Amino acid sequence: MPGGAVVFGTTDTSRIEAPVTLKTYFMCVFAAFGGIFFGYDTGWMGGVLGMPYFIQIYTHKPYPDDPRAAHIPADFALPAWEKSLMTSILSAGTFFGALIAGDIADMVGRRPTIIMGCVVFCLGCILEIAPEDVLAVFVIGRLVAGAGVGFISAIIILYMSEIAPKKVRGALVSGYQFCITIGILVANCVVYATQDRLDTGSYRIPIGVQFSWALILGTGLLFLPESPRFWANKGDIEKATIALARVRDQPRDSDYVQDELAEIIGNLEFERANTPQLSYVGSWLACFKGSLFDGSSNIRRTLVGTGLQCAQQFTGINFIFYFGTSFFQTLGTISNPFLIALITTLVNVVSTPISFYIIERFGRRRILLIGGSLMVVCQFIVAIVGTAAPHAQTPGGNPSAVKVEIAFICMNIASFATTWGPAAWVVVGEMFPLPIRSRGVGMSTASNWFWNCIIGVITPYFVSTDELDLGPKVFFIWGSTAALSVTFAYFFVSETKGLSLEQVDQMLRETTPRTSSTWRPHTTWAAESGKVEKVVEDKASGDAAEV
Repeated sequence: MPGGAVVFGTTDTSRIEAPVTLKTYFMCVFAAFGGIFFGYDTGWMGGVLGMPYFIQIYTHKPYPDDPRAAHIPADFALPAWEKSLMTSILSAGTFFGALIAGDIADMVGRRPTIIMGCVVFCLGCILEIAPEDVLAVFVIGRLVAGAGVGFISAIIILYMSEIAPKKVRGALVSGYQFCITIGILVANCVVYATQDRLDTGSYRIPIGVQFSWALILGTGLLFLPESPRFWANKGDIEKATIALARVRDQPRDSDYVQDELAEIIGNLEFERANTPQLSYVGSWLACFKGSLFDGSSNIRRTLVGTGLQCAQQFTGINFIFYFGTSFFQTLGTISNPFLIALITTLVNVVSTPISFYIIERFGRRRILLIGGSLMVVCQFIVAIVGTAAPHAQTPGGNPSAVKVEIAFICMNIASFATTWGPAAWVVVGEMFPLPIRSRGVGMSTASNWFWNCIIGVITPYFVSTDELDLGPKVFFIWGSTAALSVTFAYFFVSETKGLSLEQVDQMLRETTPRTSSTWRPHTTWAAESGKVEKVVEDKASGDAAEV
């Protein structure tokens, strides 16, 4: 056993975790604040790309007769390659940040890695704000800020999954997605307020607001405990016990603390016995060990984690938040595209809390399938109406068709916000065994940002008037890729609702994705590894019983 400590557990599968307390809620809710970084950056970039001053300093075109952002003509815009570069380069930085973060989190801990990400993010923001009409410095700033977001986005999910109680873990980790939506909304509000400024404040103010998110998260994490599973993985059972007692708001000698710790250690010993880690390279290769046809193998989990994050990106949601303002400007009928973009983000925020309930009531797998199917329908309707309705693609030609498009775009956003938005993050945080968890979550998050980057690169060419200019037809593409995402979830995603992280291991070994929702825990890792005392006090009645 790590550290040579003697920890005994229970055979009762219902008693491996302490009751949920308000303190635990607050810890997870605060940690979820890290989603602000992801969401805010998604929100401000899309708006800034449509600001008259920002367009003017990077294109040197003369202002149109009416320089207000809501009235600028379609030809007064950044070229597609600049939009592509500015948007996608942050995701490139985040990709590498998420990969590196897993190693750092295993070396120094989850909390210090997130705090480190806040510092790196601030350095990137300084580089974004400092230049005026210096594209190279702005792009480098985006890259550095992206690395910081990568640290934060990967390890926040890891940290929350490791400290959240199993009964409400899905709802609490969904809080991360909720904070993403709040970040997008706040960004759009700030952009809406500065859109018509004809000075550097138009874009520097939205960028500068981000410093406050880093300060709040980085300072607050100094007062939260480290993940007990980190200390268990390091072999320090004493610190693991102290951290677990703080996380569960229990005395350190509580039976609940000892039982859960025994589960963590029992599962860790089993996984290490089956996945020995002899070197740094070997520890990475362990993520790809096993058979693709074995649902519990490391390579299968890695495939599902990275594939699910890819599938989330290809639901097409970030097209709306990255390029929504530009897309609405091309429709020609909307008097203020910035206001419509603000409304879509408000729909995102209002819808997301519904996931707190349905993700625990109906489970992760089911809502992925239902929500994804609704998104497919909505996006095809947007594409069909925008293409087939008379004069729908003529500026000002069919206001009714545009209203229908906006309505179904909002329905699409609501479907994502209640299902794929939070559930993909929840599943990724739950599915990896402890020895490879930080790297598995890091690779999955990197996958999210890699495909986010790809979408950021290619999408401007789909919709820019100087390129393919697909307009509403682009939703034929997103509807098709969303259908592929639903198919992936059906065949590969298992149901993890109501299980501890260690019980997820058992479930994956004994079921397939399509039978996983009926599986129930029938033994504990402490019992499997022989870490159960010979005489166990019956905690309910006070009687002694032989094991």
